[in-house]
Amino acid sequence: MSPLDEVEQFIGQFVAYPSPAAATAHVLWIAHAHLIDCFDNSPRLAFLSPEPGSGKSRALEVTEPLVPRPVVTVNSTPSYVFRKISDVAGLPTLLFDEVDAVFGARPSDSSEDLRGLLNSGYRRGATAGRAVVRGKEVMTEELPSFCAVAMAGLNQLPDTIMTRSIVIRMQRRRPSEIVLPYRRRVYQPEAERLNAALRNWAVTAVTEVTDSWPVLPKGIEDRDADVWEPLISVADAAGGSWPSRARDAAVYLVNEAKSKPATLGIRLLTDIQTAMGTDTRITTHELVDRLCEMETAPWASIKGERIDSRFLARNLSKYGIDTNNTFKLNGIAVKGYTRQHFNEAWERYVPAPSTEVGNFGNSSNQTLEIVA
Repeated sequence: MSPLDEVEQFIGQFVAYPSPAAATAHVLWIAHAHLIDCFDNSPRLAFLSPEPGSGKSRALEVTEPLVPRPVVTVNSTPSYVFRKISDVAGLPTLLFDEVDAVFGARPSDSSEDLRGLLNSGYRRGATAGRAVVRGKEVMTEELPSFCAVAMAGLNQLPDTIMTRSIVIRMQRRRPSEIVLPYRRRVYQPEAERLNAALRNWAVTAVTEVTDSWPVLPKGIEDRDADVWEPLISVADAAGGSWPSRARDAAVYLVNEAKSKPATLGIRLLTDIQTAMGTDTRITTHELVDRLCEMETAPWASIKGERIDSRFLARNLSKYGIDTNNTFKLNGIAVKGYTRQHFNEAWERYVPAPSTEVGNFGNSSNQTLEIVA
């Protein structure tokens, strides 16, 4: 049995994972922390859930004794974190619990600094510039930010962090899902043995991992490829069932991440596509009405108010959509849109458009004549 198999058995006693893919990713991430000097990127691992009591903190708790130089932190200052990363003893493995509290409704300078650290530090060589006062002299220094980071928190994290993370959506256990209570003083000896086994295995895997260019599954590209390549390299070095399991986990978790709730702008583009149905043109007034008639859509009450033409113009202009279009309707000039105005944005931001016409298509026999 390989050290990765043993780690999987160990942590599986205490954590109820939402899927086998989540368990696979957790084990591979722990192993990658022992080989972090081999990689150009280090994916963040984010245990998130909509409610407390879903096993997020427990997942970090069982991670701590298995990774090199763990630093468990709650609400630490960025300056503390930067200096831990610069420790001459070696790169730490940062474990942030309750990380959602840092990124509240009112971002502070401290939270923005920490977000910058988490964003930049997933890539080797990243630094943060700081001005420091030494005596009467103001000097600059570059602080490294690259290290392995795992987080636990409620709901969402900033999108810039989410795209650099392997996200595991934790859930409360069913009554039928039984896990053991984790007691550090009971299980610490076994955890230390597994940590040593991972260190020894990592020594033998360094050359293979450093020189590897793993074949990634179809659809794992761009930022997702940066995130998953280190873990798949670890899996290939481990052999056995791990290479296929890692690739299956990558596809599963990437697809799951892409199914997250859309931003308001993308939701607007998607709902406009449904509202237009097969119509080739639509007046602004009619488009607003159709959007507000969608029962499950938010457009009838955004911050307590119905959307209007100004809301459309403000939000659609961000996607390069011309919002100053005039048509003639029954001889009267009116504002409106054609499908051509949306096609490029739909192609870029709505990758799987619905083929259903919906309840609004071809509901009018009006003839529109383009004026400008």
